[in-house]
Amino acid sequence: MDILLLILGLACMLIGILGSFLPVLPGISLCWLGIVLLYFTNAIPVNYWVLGTTFLVVILFSIANYILPAKGTQRFGGSKAGIWGTNIGLVIGLLAPIPLGFIIGPFTGALIGELVFDTKNIKQALRAATGSVLGILASSFIQFMLCVIYFGIFISIIWEYKALLFN
Repeated sequence: MDILLLILGLACMLIGILGSFLPVLPGISLCWLGIVLLYFTNAIPVNYWVLGTTFLVVILFSIANYILPAKGTQRFGGSKAGIWGTNIGLVIGLLAPIPLGFIIGPFTGALIGELVFDTKNIKQALRAATGSVLGILASSFIQFMLCVIYFGIFISIIWEYKALLFN
């Protein structure tokens, strides 16, 4: 049973790392689930500090994941209409069955929000929309780095208890 949980945990880790680039998969949440599955084995004693800390990071990043694109829009001179457009576009882009919808949606939403509701200046609207894309890319990079860190934690736990786990 321990080996099955180890394999499932490893699968969650690998899919989670892939999910840091694919918005359909909850990358960091899957990586955390991989760590949890590791602690369900009989060979590895539960470390609540590791579980609690990593879970807190998952919660904080999940919140930040929706804030970063809007902050990118704001940082590049976007108005409240552009920020709302980014958020609406992000949701539509995630749900729409189009390639790269998670990037196209916020960009288009910010552009439409800026052009229709705030400014008629195409240059400023494009700048704000570019900021939304940079926010998404920053969010994806941070999620990837956190997934790699979680994978490192996963491997270090296995390494520490390998004698108990593989006997």
